Amino acid sequence: MRFIISGKNLNVTDGLRTAIYEKFGKLERYFTPETEIHVTLSVEKLRQTIEVTIPMKGTIIRAEQSTDDMYTSIDAVEDVIERQLRKYKNKLVSHKQASKNFKQAFIDMKEESEEQVESDEIKIVRTKRFEMKPMFPEEACVQMELLGHNFFVFTSAETGDVNVVYKRNKKNTYGLIEPEF
Repeated sequence: MRFIISGKNLNVTDGLRTAIYEKFGKLERYFTPETEIHVTLSVEKLRQTIEVTIPMKGTIIRAEQSTDDMYTSIDAVEDVIERQLRKYKNKLVSHKQASKNFKQAFIDMKEESEEQVESDEIKIVRTKRFEMKPMFPEEACVQMELLGHNFFVFTSAETGDVNVVYKRNKKNTYGLIEPEF
């Protein structure tokens, strides 16, 4: 595995690098040596954030954790990554897809318990249908706030495409997701 470690508003110290190598070094049993792991550490006020991205063929494994201590964030994000890897492995096995980035031993490995496998399965338990009238992103943000949701799906009045607005972590800021064809 190749680590690409960077810092935003932070100098990446040898201690942080060592903690990352120790925590994510455990993942070597899953990945081939040419797999890249992108790690971004950032500090914003009292929030210490780590973002881990593992680009793979057809998907991206990504996790982000924030706490008041960077070492705690590193511990937390490693658990999330492992959980995502188990889910992705189950998807590969169930759909008999190619697993270029994974070692064969990981693909062949059986889960510890059936309960664990069941809890990692994706289950859609509810389907909602609603009319989507064309609107502008600002109007969609107002609708989202009125509903008390964190995101809102709408049809763009400008393009006719389906878009999504969402609340960002920063106070009173929003994001817009537009499709790219």
